[in-house]
Amino acid sequence: MQHRTTRWIFGLALVACAGTAAANPYADLQEREIKALSAAEKQGLLEGQGLGTALPAELHGFPGPMHVLEVVDHLDLTSDQRAETERLYEEMRAEAIELGERIVELERELDEGFASREISEDRIEALSVEIGKLRGQLRSTHLAYHLKMDALMDEDQKAAYARARGYEGSDDEHHHGGHQGHDHDHGHHHGH
Repeated sequence: MQHRTTRWIFGLALVACAGTAAANPYADLQEREIKALSAAEKQGLLEGQGLGTALPAELHGFPGPMHVLEVVDHLDLTSDQRAETERLYEEMRAEAIELGERIVELERELDEGFASREISEDRIEALSVEIGKLRGQLRSTHLAYHLKMDALMDEDQKAAYARARGYEGSDDEHHHGGHQGHDHDHGHHHGH
């Protein structure tokens, strides 16, 4: 009987702990400067990172300029290709930083509106729509530069890129003949 009672009490304690955690899943987020953005996401936006927005391109075999530069020694790029990759990366990064700064600015404004309790439904809608538009533009920017990189590299270089990035299914049959009608099976990606 003692054993059953101990298990019952232990079970109640577990349920109580789980209930507390479930009742306030946002408790740890209260200290954020901007409640909707983690410190890492804010930093990524301000640094022009892709934050995973270009996964459809990256994971289907369209290299990103930043990642090409990370593995450039494995790709046998010409000096012109390397210079163009660096140019594309700097151009992409500048565009992304501009968009990221604006997103952070508007997220801060939205956050401050709620903090001061001086925000209207119209302002919420305007800020939310603009933030969504900017996030879409940021994603489009990163995806477009993957397309530009794809056009710059030949199939052997793209196969070498896939191998250097550690993607599965990076054998030659996935890379010959371009991307039309071919599936590319790639692994994890960490932003741009």
